Amino acid sequence: MAANEYRKPLPIPQPHTRAFWQAARQNQLKIQKCRQCGHVQHYPRATCTACWSAELDWQTCTGRGTVYSYTIAYRSTTPEFVNDDPYIVAIVELEEGVRMTTNIVDCPLTAIGVDMPVQVVFDHVTEEIALPKFRPA
Repeated sequence: MAANEYRKPLPIPQPHTRAFWQAARQNQLKIQKCRQCGHVQHYPRATCTACWSAELDWQTCTGRGTVYSYTIAYRSTTPEFVNDDPYIVAIVELEEGVRMTTNIVDCPLTAIGVDMPVQVVFDHVTEEIALPKFRPA
């Protein structure tokens, strides 16, 4: 899809998120891990949320997790998402222990449930941005 065809809001990579978005373009899911205390975190930040160290590395995830919570959006609140109705917004708990807000795709609305095993997939919406989403495992 050409960049000018995608009409939804896009993330704007920042210095502390750039590695996450670069990995996503390569179909890899990465989270931050603190070199000082070992804490893992998502979403990407400039400092560790446990000890405030700025010494953060990037850890490649398995991409597997479970649905922690979800909702089904039957009516979009913004015009950019109207053609997607209904869609599933979920919090996925990754095997690595962090939770990530995302969309569940390729899943009938009647099949979604808490504790459902899921696997990451990447939606390459532009040449620069691939959005991590999840589907049933």
